[in-house]
Amino acid sequence: MRGVVFDGIRTEVVDDLEIRGPGPGEVLVAVAAAGLCHSDLSVIDGTIPFPAPVVLGHEGAGVVEAVGAGVSHVVPGDHVSLSTLANCGACAQCDRGRPTMCRKAIGMPGQPFSRQGKPLYQFASNSAFAERTLVRAVQAVRIPKDLPLTSAALIGCGVLTGVGAVLNRAKVDRGDTVVVIGTGGIGLNVIQGARIAGALTIVAVDSNPEKEEAARRFGATHFLTSADGVREILPHGADHAFECVGRTELIRAAVDLLDRHGQAVLLGVPAATAEASFLVSSMYLDKSILGCRYGSSRPQRDIALYADLYREGRLLLDELVTRTYPVEDFAGAADDARHGRVARGVLVF
Repeated sequence: MRGVVFDGIRTEVVDDLEIRGPGPGEVLVAVAAAGLCHSDLSVIDGTIPFPAPVVLGHEGAGVVEAVGAGVSHVVPGDHVSLSTLANCGACAQCDRGRPTMCRKAIGMPGQPFSRQGKPLYQFASNSAFAERTLVRAVQAVRIPKDLPLTSAALIGCGVLTGVGAVLNRAKVDRGDTVVVIGTGGIGLNVIQGARIAGALTIVAVDSNPEKEEAARRFGATHFLTSADGVREILPHGADHAFECVGRTELIRAAVDLLDRHGQAVLLGVPAATAEASFLVSSMYLDKSILGCRYGSSRPQRDIALYADLYREGRLLLDELVTRTYPVEDFAGAADDARHGRVARGVLVF
């Protein structure tokens, strides 16, 4: 079968991948569509360290082909959106409703794939850039069959992360003020999450002026090409500032833009060794800096919620898909993503 493989040096689309059948508690999914997220590119450029060779992709949707023993919530033929959280469901964090903090869901890559007799790693417990992938039952979330799979694919990462950061982590409330730095796939979902939450003022900041139209479509009330102008709109600062790029100077900017009791939420992914600075004295006005993993999501709950919001016209998904690419054109999709030409490019099989 076809898939996108990174061997530690280069990336290629291959057609000789193999995958084992589902064991107990596992689901085999025929992937129909997979969004190209910057986290995939970060594996390729080394920003996110990951063992190789690895089958890339982590934002996908498809159709269940087979299930292992003990799986009852999905059956063959069901349409599913795929989560990256292979959480155990039994530890203290899972029991508290914090699956993103499950230690068994982090840093334990499996090897369900093989090529020419040699095992390959699975990225983010997902590897959606393959015609078929194998996930834990908890990762396969059933969705309505009238939801386009090219749009449903984006729920599993970009939507869960961006909208989830607003609703679950920051808990933005009605009338709050929000600044979103970076309006790529994650930033647009933060913007629409803030709109859904009832934020009064949503300031989008992106150096690319061509992104204004999309930012306003998703809910931005203002658009700036530099954070320097935020204080003209919000003289006292923002209740919430989301950094969605992953640059340390923008993290500092997010902190500096906060009002009293404001919080900066970090969503962008800088290099693993990157350090950011801030004025300690500025924090004594009850300001907070919050990390956020995967939108602090509970995928079995949240994916179903976002599917319903989409069907009601309140959550935009189709508008996120700027362009689709056959998997064989991974290089073109990656180049468009690196240069910010798309909100989300989607690979299709």
